[in-house]
Amino acid sequence: MSASAGSAPLPHRSVANIRSPPGAGHRSGPSTPHRPIPANFGSPSSLRADEEIIIVEFGTRKLQVGFSGDPAPRGCVWFGPDQQRRAGDFRDWQTDYRYDWRAAAASGLWGKDHELWRYDVRGADLGLVGDKIERALREAFSKYLLIDSRPRRMVWILPSSLPIPLLSAALDSIFGRFQPPTVSLLASPLALAVGAGVRSALVVDLGWSETVVTSVYEYREVDSKRSIRGGRTLVEQTHNLLAKHLPETQKGPDDNQEHVLSFEECSDITTRMVWCKTRQVSGPSRPTSDTLATVQEQDEGESGDHTTSKRTGSVTIPLRSCLSPATLELPFDALAEPCENAFFDSQYSPTSFDDHELPLHLLVYRSLLQLPVDVRALCMSGIIFTGGCSNVLGLRGRIFDEVSHLVQERGWDPVQGKAVEQLRANSKLKRRAARQAGNTSPGAASQPEGEEQDGIWHDAADTLPEGEEQDGVWHDAANTVPEADAIEEQLKRGTDRRPRVQGEMRAIESLGAWSGASLVTHLKAPAIATVDRELWLQHGAAGASRASDVDHKATQRQSLGAGGLMRGSAAGSAWTLGVWGAN
Repeated sequence: MSASAGSAPLPHRSVANIRSPPGAGHRSGPSTPHRPIPANFGSPSSLRADEEIIIVEFGTRKLQVGFSGDPAPRGCVWFGPDQQRRAGDFRDWQTDYRYDWRAAAASGLWGKDHELWRYDVRGADLGLVGDKIERALREAFSKYLLIDSRPRRMVWILPSSLPIPLLSAALDSIFGRFQPPTVSLLASPLALAVGAGVRSALVVDLGWSETVVTSVYEYREVDSKRSIRGGRTLVEQTHNLLAKHLPETQKGPDDNQEHVLSFEECSDITTRMVWCKTRQVSGPSRPTSDTLATVQEQDEGESGDHTTSKRTGSVTIPLRSCLSPATLELPFDALAEPCENAFFDSQYSPTSFDDHELPLHLLVYRSLLQLPVDVRALCMSGIIFTGGCSNVLGLRGRIFDEVSHLVQERGWDPVQGKAVEQLRANSKLKRRAARQAGNTSPGAASQPEGEEQDGIWHDAADTLPEGEEQDGVWHDAANTVPEADAIEEQLKRGTDRRPRVQGEMRAIESLGAWSGASLVTHLKAPAIATVDRELWLQHGAAGASRASDVDHKATQRQSLGAGGLMRGSAAGSAWTLGVWGAN
């Protein structure tokens, strides 16, 4: 120890070898130029923090994060009861601990504690919403992005129908605790259209709370319709199916309780086993009185019941959340009932539904029906199915087939009913309409062959010369080539000359809203709405310009191009919340 203490200090323990004090003599050895280190130089991460843009996609049950320019998000954080524990609560790691879902269901939290927010803000705890967002982002930063909470610009992907109180709670939480300089808002349907590589599309979002059909035309939301049929309804229908086949001894001591199985187990069974039937074809496939029904070949020793059970099959489902572990054996066709009841309700007539609870195929058909002809021709050629329920086996194909059948059966006539069908089936009216159409056709009308001018009869056939003489030079009008317009040629260079697919039903795939937003942000396209931190902390949502303060035509465009709703972030400039300001 004494020898080491008397020796010279290690090079990394002293700063004398980095920078010599003024007036110190030169050391022996080759002289090399030294560059002084600036005093304000810090970690390289502080320099990259200004360039990094974090993209956050908010959903009802999950949150996806990543960096701009990445093809996919870095991580996904799901919301659940485990995120609502207090600091120091380690009961989940105890061997005998079990989450009491029955107490949560009795208090009305069956499924609610797995959600970030609900669009019905009456009685909602907005402070709890902000705390959930903060905790999820901190977990994503430390677990997936591997960064600190240094201020960075953010881009949020939000549904267009998000209410202002929820948006305000989220912005207050982020601006107060993460302090980003700006937060740009981007609508989910627009990001999905960019992720699919199209400018116009019909986005069918089969979400958790509801199903939203949005018509996007040239990167603008021109129409939006919604139905309450969504993933929450599907999970509840799955719970009702399992509870119907569960024995009475396994349902619990309270006969009045609404739920007998946990939400986690019903959600897992829905994700793994629920499927959707194909459209029931009627008409030529059904046997009529003139034709005989097709009989399937089978051995004489086999009975019909054995063939039916062999064809349908059965599924064994283990249950753990009931009073004691049990096993249910259900027919495979029974697992299609939740999807049929949640999304279609084919046993009821279309007139028995309100506008907010339409079946999905009627919702998509009416959305297309109310669009203009040119917009409909482009949107129907790019139908994008997204959302968590779009992963249900056979659901997307069923909706597409039902909509195609409605188009073939009804066409694009908004008037429907028995009177219209009787009018179409009347042969006398058809012959009368055909006769009137023939009499009023352009070819049937008599056209004068000539006219008289200044007392001289001019033949119409001779009044159209094939050419004319100007300045002593004969010009042929039929073979004249128009001069090239330089301005028109420059405008055509930036347009896509490939023929568009329009006027036919077609479903396309998209990389997702997060990937589309990553591409838009990486290309530095202006966002629909950009919220500055200083302006938000001063005025909040009330600081946004009203619709009467800005150009009405500009507020309706909602475009991603150079003429979009990009407002300056400087103090005193007008800025808006875009489509979220009207909710």
